[in-house]
Amino acid sequence: MSVVWPTIPLGDVLRRSENVIPLDPEKTYKEVTVRINGKGVVERRLVQGVEIASDRRYKAKSGQFIISRIDARHGASGLIPADLDGAVVTNDFPLFDVAKERLDPAFLGWMSKTSSFVELCKHASEGTTNRVRLSEARFKALKIPLPPLEEQRRIVARVEELVAKVGEAHGLRQAIANDTHALHSAMASMLVGVSGSNHVRLGDILGKSGLRNGKSIKSGPPETGVRCLTLSALREGRVDVSNSKPVPMQRNDAEPYLVRKGDVFVVRGNGSKSLCGRAGIVMDYADATIFPDLFIKVILPPDLVYSRYFVCIWNSACMRSWIESEAKTTSGIWKINQGHLEAARIPLPPMTEQLRIVGELDALHAELDRVKALQQETTAELDAMLPAILDKAFKGELV
Repeated sequence: MSVVWPTIPLGDVLRRSENVIPLDPEKTYKEVTVRINGKGVVERRLVQGVEIASDRRYKAKSGQFIISRIDARHGASGLIPADLDGAVVTNDFPLFDVAKERLDPAFLGWMSKTSSFVELCKHASEGTTNRVRLSEARFKALKIPLPPLEEQRRIVARVEELVAKVGEAHGLRQAIANDTHALHSAMASMLVGVSGSNHVRLGDILGKSGLRNGKSIKSGPPETGVRCLTLSALREGRVDVSNSKPVPMQRNDAEPYLVRKGDVFVVRGNGSKSLCGRAGIVMDYADATIFPDLFIKVILPPDLVYSRYFVCIWNSACMRSWIESEAKTTSGIWKINQGHLEAARIPLPPMTEQLRIVGELDALHAELDRVKALQQETTAELDAMLPAILDKAFKGELV
Protein backbone atom coordinates (compact mmCIF):
# COMPACT_ATOMS: atom_id res chain seq x y z
CA MET A 1 0.00 0.00 0.00
CA SER A 2 1.33 3.42 -0.99
CA VAL A 3 2.20 5.97 1.68
CA VAL A 4 0.95 9.52 1.20
CA TRP A 5 3.61 12.05 2.13
CA PRO A 6 3.17 15.83 2.30
CA THR A 7 4.35 17.69 -0.81
CA ILE A 8 6.42 20.84 -0.99
CA PRO A 9 7.66 23.10 -3.82
CA LEU A 10 11.24 22.38 -4.84
CA GLY A 11 11.98 26.04 -4.26
CA ASP A 12 11.48 25.48 -0.54
CA VAL A 13 14.46 23.09 -0.34
CA LEU A 14 16.66 24.21 -3.25
CA ARG A 15 18.56 27.48 -3.43
CA ARG A 16 20.21 28.54 -6.68
CA SER A 17 23.98 28.73 -6.30
CA GLU A 18 25.51 32.00 -7.46
CA ASN A 19 29.12 31.04 -6.85
CA VAL A 20 30.67 32.52 -10.00
CA ILE A 21 34.46 32.52 -10.28
CA PRO A 22 36.87 34.28 -12.66
CA LEU A 23 38.86 31.87 -14.83
CA ASP A 24 42.64 31.85 -14.81
CA PRO A 25 43.86 31.44 -18.43
CA GLU A 26 46.79 29.30 -17.23
CA LYS A 27 44.79 27.02 -14.95
CA THR A 28 43.21 23.68 -15.94
CA TYR A 29 39.53 23.18 -15.15
CA LYS A 30 37.11 20.27 -15.20
CA GLU A 31 33.95 20.88 -17.19
CA VAL A 32 30.74 19.04 -16.35
CA THR A 33 28.01 17.46 -18.43
CA VAL A 34 24.81 15.68 -17.36
CA ARG A 35 23.76 12.54 -19.19
CA ILE A 36 20.16 11.98 -20.16
CA ASN A 37 17.94 9.17 -18.82
CA GLY A 38 19.39 9.51 -15.33
CA LYS A 39 22.81 8.22 -16.40
CA GLY A 40 24.68 10.57 -14.12
CA VAL A 41 26.80 13.70 -13.80
CA VAL A 42 30.22 13.20 -15.41
CA GLU A 43 33.33 15.05 -16.48
CA ARG A 44 33.00 16.49 -19.96
CA ARG A 45 36.66 17.39 -20.42
CA LEU A 46 39.77 18.90 -18.86
CA VAL A 47 40.43 22.32 -20.36
CA GLN A 48 42.67 25.31 -19.80
CA GLY A 49 41.02 28.60 -18.89
CA VAL A 50 42.30 30.23 -22.08
CA GLU A 51 40.27 27.71 -24.13
CA ILE A 52 36.96 28.57 -22.45
CA ALA A 53 34.91 31.17 -24.32
CA SER A 54 33.89 33.10 -21.20
CA ASP A 55 36.16 34.50 -18.48
CA ARG A 56 33.75 33.45 -15.71
CA ARG A 57 31.94 30.24 -14.80
CA TYR A 58 29.77 28.80 -12.03
CA LYS A 59 31.79 26.67 -9.62
CA ALA A 60 30.24 23.33 -8.65
CA LYS A 61 30.37 21.81 -5.19
CA SER A 62 30.06 18.15 -4.26
CA GLY A 63 26.48 17.26 -3.30
CA GLN A 64 24.84 20.14 -5.20
CA PHE A 65 21.91 19.33 -7.47
CA ILE A 66 22.49 20.10 -11.15
CA ILE A 67 20.05 20.04 -14.03
CA SER A 68 20.33 20.69 -17.75
CA ARG A 69 18.05 23.44 -19.02
CA ILE A 70 17.95 21.80 -22.46
CA ASP A 71 17.69 18.13 -21.51
CA ALA A 72 15.84 18.25 -18.19
CA ARG A 73 12.83 16.80 -19.99
CA HIS A 74 15.02 13.83 -20.96
CA GLY A 75 16.18 13.05 -17.43
CA ALA A 76 19.43 15.05 -17.39
CA SER A 77 19.80 15.90 -13.71
CA GLY A 78 21.59 14.62 -10.63
CA LEU A 79 24.10 15.34 -7.89
CA ILE A 80 27.63 16.67 -8.32
CA PRO A 81 29.93 13.75 -7.36
CA ALA A 82 32.97 14.17 -5.13
CA ASP A 83 35.41 13.91 -8.04
CA LEU A 84 33.81 16.95 -9.70
CA ASP A 85 34.01 19.21 -6.65
CA GLY A 86 35.36 22.53 -7.92
CA ALA A 87 34.48 21.85 -11.56
CA VAL A 88 32.93 24.63 -13.66
CA VAL A 89 29.62 24.83 -15.50
CA THR A 90 27.79 27.28 -17.73
CA ASN A 91 24.45 28.90 -17.02
CA ASP A 92 22.84 26.10 -19.07
CA PHE A 93 23.43 23.85 -16.04
CA PRO A 94 21.93 25.55 -12.98
CA LEU A 95 23.41 24.45 -9.65
CA PHE A 96 21.32 24.25 -6.47
CA ASP A 97 22.30 23.97 -2.81
CA VAL A 98 20.07 21.52 -0.94
CA ALA A 99 18.48 22.41 2.40
CA LYS A 100 19.93 19.36 4.15
CA GLU A 101 17.96 19.94 7.34
CA ARG A 102 14.82 19.05 5.36
CA LEU A 103 15.96 17.13 2.27
CA ASP A 104 18.66 14.46 2.01
CA PRO A 105 20.58 15.22 -1.24
CA ALA A 106 20.85 11.49 -1.99
CA PHE A 107 17.06 11.17 -1.68
CA LEU A 108 16.66 13.91 -4.29
CA GLY A 109 19.36 12.32 -6.46
CA TRP A 110 17.51 9.03 -6.66
CA MET A 111 14.15 10.75 -7.04
CA SER A 112 15.49 12.68 -10.06
CA LYS A 113 15.93 9.33 -11.87
CA THR A 114 12.26 8.42 -11.62
CA SER A 115 9.86 8.74 -14.54
CA SER A 116 7.51 10.87 -12.41
CA PHE A 117 10.27 13.44 -11.74
CA VAL A 118 11.21 13.57 -15.42
CA GLU A 119 7.55 14.08 -16.26
CA LEU A 120 7.46 17.06 -13.88
CA CYS A 121 10.50 18.52 -15.64
CA LYS A 122 8.71 18.20 -18.97
CA HIS A 123 5.88 20.32 -17.61
CA ALA A 124 8.42 22.86 -16.34
CA SER A 125 10.02 23.21 -19.77
CA GLU A 126 8.80 25.69 -22.34
CA GLY A 127 9.60 26.91 -25.83
CA THR A 128 9.15 25.96 -29.47
CA THR A 129 10.44 22.83 -31.19
CA ASN A 130 14.22 22.35 -30.77
CA ARG A 131 14.32 25.31 -28.36
CA VAL A 132 12.50 23.81 -25.38
CA ARG A 133 14.28 24.79 -22.17
CA LEU A 134 13.62 24.38 -18.48
CA SER A 135 11.98 27.37 -16.82
CA GLU A 136 13.70 27.84 -13.48
CA ALA A 137 10.62 29.48 -11.98
CA ARG A 138 8.40 26.59 -13.04
CA PHE A 139 11.00 24.07 -11.86
CA LYS A 140 11.18 25.59 -8.38
CA ALA A 141 7.39 25.60 -8.22
CA LEU A 142 7.20 21.84 -8.86
CA LYS A 143 5.94 19.90 -5.87
CA ILE A 144 7.64 16.75 -4.63
CA PRO A 145 6.70 14.33 -1.87
CA LEU A 146 8.77 14.86 1.28
CA PRO A 147 8.79 12.17 3.97
CA PRO A 148 10.55 12.81 7.29
CA LEU A 149 14.34 13.04 7.04
CA GLU A 150 14.81 9.75 8.87
CA GLU A 151 12.53 7.99 6.38
CA GLN A 152 14.38 9.59 3.48
CA ARG A 153 17.64 8.14 4.75
CA ARG A 154 16.09 4.71 5.24
CA ILE A 155 14.80 4.75 1.65
CA VAL A 156 18.18 5.85 0.31
CA ALA A 157 19.97 3.07 2.19
CA ARG A 158 17.51 0.45 0.91
CA VAL A 159 17.68 1.68 -2.68
CA GLU A 160 21.47 1.69 -2.64
CA GLU A 161 21.51 -1.83 -1.17
CA LEU A 162 19.28 -3.15 -3.96
CA VAL A 163 21.14 -1.21 -6.69
CA ALA A 164 24.42 -2.71 -5.46
CA LYS A 165 22.93 -6.19 -5.88
CA VAL A 166 21.80 -5.36 -9.41
CA GLY A 167 25.32 -4.09 -10.11
CA GLU A 168 26.79 -7.37 -8.85
CA ALA A 169 24.47 -9.30 -11.15
CA HIS A 170 25.53 -7.14 -14.10
CA GLY A 171 29.17 -7.80 -13.21
CA LEU A 172 28.60 -11.55 -13.12
CA ARG A 173 26.84 -11.43 -16.49
CA GLN A 174 29.76 -9.54 -18.02
CA ALA A 175 32.24 -11.98 -16.51
CA ILE A 176 30.36 -14.87 -18.12
CA ALA A 177 30.41 -13.04 -21.48
CA ASN A 178 34.17 -12.55 -21.17
CA ASP A 179 34.64 -16.19 -20.23
CA THR A 180 32.67 -17.45 -23.24
CA HIS A 181 34.79 -15.32 -25.58
CA ALA A 182 37.98 -16.60 -23.96
CA LEU A 183 36.69 -20.19 -24.21
CA HIS A 184 36.21 -19.87 -27.98
CA SER A 185 39.73 -18.45 -28.35
CA ALA A 186 41.28 -21.17 -26.18
CA MET A 187 39.34 -23.89 -28.00
CA ALA A 188 40.76 -22.73 -31.34
CA SER A 189 44.29 -23.02 -29.95
CA MET A 190 43.57 -26.45 -28.52
CA LEU A 191 42.07 -27.86 -31.72
CA VAL A 192 45.01 -26.70 -33.78
CA GLY A 193 47.40 -28.16 -31.21
CA VAL A 194 45.62 -31.53 -31.38
CA SER A 195 45.91 -31.52 -35.18
CA GLY A 196 49.72 -31.40 -34.87
CA SER A 197 50.04 -29.08 -37.85
CA ASN A 198 53.25 -27.40 -38.97
CA HIS A 199 53.75 -23.66 -38.49
CA VAL A 200 54.49 -21.51 -41.52
CA ARG A 201 55.54 -17.91 -41.93
CA LEU A 202 52.49 -15.97 -43.12
CA GLY A 203 54.54 -13.82 -45.48
CA ASP A 204 55.79 -16.95 -47.28
CA ILE A 205 52.29 -17.99 -48.32
CA LEU A 206 50.87 -14.53 -49.01
CA GLY A 207 53.43 -13.29 -51.50
CA LYS A 208 54.30 -9.69 -52.26
CA SER A 209 50.75 -8.43 -52.79
CA GLY A 210 49.01 -10.34 -50.02
CA LEU A 211 48.64 -7.38 -47.67
CA ARG A 212 47.14 -3.96 -48.26
CA ASN A 213 46.49 -1.03 -45.93
CA GLY A 214 43.20 0.83 -46.22
CA LYS A 215 42.47 4.40 -47.22
CA SER A 216 42.86 7.38 -44.91
CA ILE A 217 39.97 9.74 -45.56
CA LYS A 218 37.76 11.94 -43.37
CA SER A 219 34.01 11.47 -43.32
CA GLY A 220 31.92 13.95 -45.27
CA PRO A 221 28.55 14.53 -46.95
CA PRO A 222 27.18 11.37 -48.62
CA GLU A 223 27.12 12.98 -52.07
CA THR A 224 28.90 10.19 -53.95
CA GLY A 225 27.36 7.22 -52.16
CA VAL A 226 30.77 5.88 -51.08
CA ARG A 227 31.08 4.83 -47.44
CA CYS A 228 33.96 3.71 -45.21
CA LEU A 229 33.94 1.03 -42.51
CA THR A 230 34.32 2.30 -38.97
CA LEU A 231 36.80 0.77 -36.55
CA SER A 232 33.93 -0.76 -34.56
CA ALA A 233 32.79 -2.71 -37.65
CA LEU A 234 35.23 -5.51 -36.82
CA ARG A 235 34.06 -7.45 -33.78
CA GLU A 236 34.23 -11.11 -32.74
CA GLY A 237 35.70 -12.36 -35.99
CA ARG A 238 33.23 -10.64 -38.28
CA VAL A 239 33.08 -7.37 -40.18
CA ASP A 240 29.67 -5.67 -40.00
CA VAL A 241 29.42 -3.65 -43.22
CA SER A 242 26.49 -1.64 -41.80
CA ASN A 243 28.99 0.04 -39.43
CA SER A 244 30.18 2.58 -41.95
CA LYS A 245 30.15 6.33 -42.56
CA PRO A 246 29.88 8.47 -45.73
CA VAL A 247 33.13 9.77 -47.22
CA PRO A 248 33.75 12.34 -50.00
CA MET A 249 35.27 9.95 -52.53
CA GLN A 250 34.49 9.14 -56.14
CA ARG A 251 33.64 5.54 -57.04
CA ASN A 252 36.62 5.24 -59.42
CA ASP A 253 39.03 6.33 -56.67
CA ALA A 254 37.35 3.95 -54.22
CA GLU A 255 37.71 0.88 -56.45
CA PRO A 256 41.08 -0.39 -55.06
CA TYR A 257 39.72 -0.22 -51.50
CA LEU A 258 36.21 -1.63 -51.99
CA VAL A 259 35.06 -4.26 -49.50
CA ARG A 260 33.74 -7.54 -50.87
CA LYS A 261 32.03 -10.51 -49.30
CA GLY A 262 34.63 -12.97 -48.01
CA ASP A 263 37.36 -10.34 -47.52
CA VAL A 264 39.57 -10.77 -44.46
CA PHE A 265 40.86 -7.80 -42.47
CA VAL A 266 43.16 -7.31 -39.48
CA VAL A 267 42.92 -4.22 -37.25
CA ARG A 268 46.17 -2.29 -37.68
CA GLY A 269 45.56 0.18 -34.86
CA ASN A 270 43.23 0.57 -31.86
CA GLY A 271 43.20 2.44 -28.57
CA SER A 272 42.69 -0.92 -26.84
CA LYS A 273 45.59 -3.35 -26.90
CA SER A 274 43.18 -6.28 -26.68
CA LEU A 275 41.48 -5.17 -29.92
CA CYS A 276 44.63 -4.31 -31.85
CA GLY A 277 45.46 -7.04 -34.38
CA ARG A 278 42.04 -8.70 -34.29
CA ALA A 279 40.92 -10.37 -37.53
CA GLY A 280 37.47 -10.47 -39.10
CA ILE A 281 35.76 -11.70 -42.24
CA VAL A 282 33.09 -9.91 -44.30
CA MET A 283 30.01 -12.16 -44.30
CA ASP A 284 27.62 -9.90 -46.21
CA TYR A 285 27.52 -8.00 -49.51
CA ALA A 286 28.83 -4.43 -49.21
CA ASP A 287 27.83 -1.75 -51.70
CA ALA A 288 30.40 1.00 -52.44
CA THR A 289 32.11 0.59 -49.06
CA ILE A 290 35.86 0.97 -48.55
CA PHE A 291 38.10 -0.11 -45.66
CA PRO A 292 40.00 2.47 -43.54
CA ASP A 293 43.74 2.84 -43.08
CA LEU A 294 43.49 1.22 -39.64
CA PHE A 295 42.57 -2.04 -41.37
CA ILE A 296 44.96 -4.33 -43.24
CA LYS A 297 43.41 -6.50 -45.95
CA VAL A 298 44.79 -10.05 -45.94
CA ILE A 299 44.56 -11.73 -49.35
CA LEU A 300 44.84 -15.44 -48.61
CA PRO A 301 45.68 -18.11 -51.23
CA PRO A 302 42.38 -20.10 -51.37
CA ASP A 303 44.14 -23.39 -52.13
CA LEU A 304 46.23 -23.16 -48.94
CA VAL A 305 44.22 -21.28 -46.31
CA TYR A 306 40.50 -21.36 -45.64
CA SER A 307 39.53 -17.76 -44.75
CA ARG A 308 37.42 -18.67 -41.75
CA TYR A 309 40.14 -20.94 -40.43
CA PHE A 310 42.63 -18.07 -40.65
CA VAL A 311 40.32 -15.72 -38.71
CA CYS A 312 39.71 -18.35 -36.01
CA ILE A 313 43.38 -19.16 -35.51
CA TRP A 314 44.52 -15.54 -35.78
CA ASN A 315 42.13 -14.56 -32.98
CA SER A 316 43.02 -17.59 -30.84
CA ALA A 317 44.77 -17.36 -27.49
CA CYS A 318 48.10 -18.62 -28.83
CA MET A 319 48.25 -15.93 -31.54
CA ARG A 320 46.88 -13.14 -29.31
CA SER A 321 49.77 -13.62 -26.90
CA TRP A 322 52.27 -13.08 -29.72
CA ILE A 323 50.38 -10.15 -31.29
CA GLU A 324 50.10 -8.24 -28.01
CA SER A 325 53.79 -8.76 -27.32
CA GLU A 326 54.62 -7.22 -30.71
CA ALA A 327 52.14 -4.31 -30.64
CA LYS A 328 53.60 -0.84 -30.07
CA THR A 329 51.87 2.27 -28.79
CA THR A 330 52.18 5.90 -29.88
CA SER A 331 49.83 8.64 -28.70
CA GLY A 332 47.62 6.09 -26.99
CA ILE A 333 47.06 3.96 -30.13
CA TRP A 334 48.32 0.37 -30.18
CA LYS A 335 49.55 -0.66 -33.62
CA ILE A 336 50.93 -3.53 -35.64
CA ASN A 337 52.04 -3.33 -39.27
CA GLN A 338 52.37 -5.46 -42.38
CA GLY A 339 55.82 -6.55 -41.24
CA HIS A 340 54.31 -8.12 -38.12
CA LEU A 341 51.78 -10.04 -40.19
CA GLU A 342 54.43 -11.27 -42.61
CA ALA A 343 56.65 -12.46 -39.74
CA ALA A 344 53.82 -14.25 -37.90
CA ARG A 345 54.00 -18.03 -37.89
CA ILE A 346 50.62 -19.75 -38.05
CA PRO A 347 49.69 -23.44 -37.79
CA LEU A 348 48.68 -24.67 -41.25
CA PRO A 349 47.11 -28.13 -41.43
CA PRO A 350 45.67 -29.54 -44.69
CA MET A 351 42.49 -27.92 -46.01
CA THR A 352 40.34 -30.88 -44.88
CA GLU A 353 41.64 -30.44 -41.33
CA GLN A 354 41.06 -26.68 -41.47
CA LEU A 355 37.42 -27.32 -42.43
CA ARG A 356 37.02 -29.83 -39.58
CA ILE A 357 38.41 -27.36 -37.05
CA VAL A 358 36.11 -24.60 -38.27
CA GLY A 359 33.14 -27.00 -38.09
CA GLU A 360 33.87 -27.80 -34.44
CA LEU A 361 34.31 -24.13 -33.62
CA ASP A 362 31.03 -23.32 -35.38
CA ALA A 363 29.25 -25.84 -33.16
CA LEU A 364 30.84 -24.26 -30.09
CA HIS A 365 29.97 -20.79 -31.36
CA ALA A 366 26.31 -21.79 -31.79
CA GLU A 367 26.23 -22.90 -28.15
CA LEU A 368 27.91 -19.68 -27.03
CA ASP A 369 25.34 -17.68 -29.03
CA ARG A 370 22.61 -19.49 -27.10
CA VAL A 371 24.29 -18.52 -23.82
CA LYS A 372 24.62 -14.91 -25.00
CA ALA A 373 20.92 -14.80 -25.91
CA LEU A 374 20.08 -15.86 -22.37
CA GLN A 375 22.48 -13.23 -21.04
CA GLN A 376 20.74 -10.53 -23.09
CA GLU A 377 17.41 -11.58 -21.65
CA THR A 378 18.76 -11.34 -18.10
CA THR A 379 20.37 -7.98 -18.91
CA ALA A 380 17.01 -6.59 -20.01
CA GLU A 381 15.46 -7.90 -16.81
CA LEU A 382 18.22 -6.35 -14.71
CA ASP A 383 17.88 -3.01 -16.53
CA ALA A 384 14.16 -3.00 -15.76
CA MET A 385 14.79 -3.53 -12.05
CA LEU A 386 16.10 -0.03 -11.23
CA PRO A 387 12.98 1.83 -12.49
CA ALA A 388 10.83 -0.68 -10.58
CA ILE A 389 12.87 -0.22 -7.39
CA LEU A 390 12.67 3.58 -7.63
CA ASP A 391 8.96 3.52 -8.41
CA LYS A 392 8.29 1.52 -5.26
CA ALA A 393 10.69 3.63 -3.20
CA PHE A 394 8.99 6.94 -3.97
CA LYS A 395 5.52 5.54 -3.50
CA GLY A 396 6.51 4.49 0.00
CA GLU A 397 6.24 0.79 -0.89
CA LEU A 398 9.90 -0.19 -0.44
CA VAL A 399 10.44 -2.12 2.77
